[in-house]
Amino acid sequence: MRSFTFLGTGTSVGVPMIGCDCRVCTSDNPRNHRFRCAGLIKLPNGNILIDTPPELRLQLLRAKVGAIHSVLFTHYHADHLHGLDDLRPIQHFLGQPVPLFCAEDVEERIRSAFSYAFDSTKPGKIKTYVPNLSFERIKLTPVNVLGEIVTPVPLIHGNFDVLGFRIKDLAYCTDVNHIPENSMKLLQNLDILVLDALRDKPHPAHFNLKQALEIVEILKPKQTYFTHLCHDLDHDEVEAMLPKGVNLAYDGLTFEF
Repeated sequence: MRSFTFLGTGTSVGVPMIGCDCRVCTSDNPRNHRFRCAGLIKLPNGNILIDTPPELRLQLLRAKVGAIHSVLFTHYHADHLHGLDDLRPIQHFLGQPVPLFCAEDVEERIRSAFSYAFDSTKPGKIKTYVPNLSFERIKLTPVNVLGEIVTPVPLIHGNFDVLGFRIKDLAYCTDVNHIPENSMKLLQNLDILVLDALRDKPHPAHFNLKQALEIVEILKPKQTYFTHLCHDLDHDEVEAMLPKGVNLAYDGLTFEF
């Protein structure tokens, strides 16, 4: 059995947003409470984490996740990366470094932002107190992760190149405002598409709802979940307007694939 869980479905500042008293940020609907984006894929051979957002510890505890066996990174922005240190306990469960699958620019940013994990020049450094990590370079060809073939899907996020991922008939494409033609081909015949849909208004680095729905109309997946949602979107109100087979994701939502 394979399953996917949304650990977080919010934009870079999360929902509620600090200092905001809008009706979504003050809502008592739990589906309007959104940690920063991350996903968990449970496979027969272990758990794959997609991204390490700042709330990662809380997300993994909430989802009762015992171990992470590999991590896939979409890109290096802070809301997708800066919870990486929360993986320190995982290395003890695995008995080895935590494998990180990422593009070259993401590896460079991790080595810079978490330099203390890689600085072997300091005398007396105790490795158990810092993240113990290993890198697996993702290029633009499928890669084997825990016995599953993961296909990288190149995407455009404003001025940044980022990655989506396809496993079997599931594709995860967050933080995107343009899908190149060759990547559209990689997203054909999907059972489930997870796609960025930040808000109603246009944005220079994210699909808005209208644009995301246009992608759905082209690709025609059996089921679509929109993620990376900001506080402009009230869950129940938007759900009521979406076509059949399209839903807003929410933290904790799980499905099998």
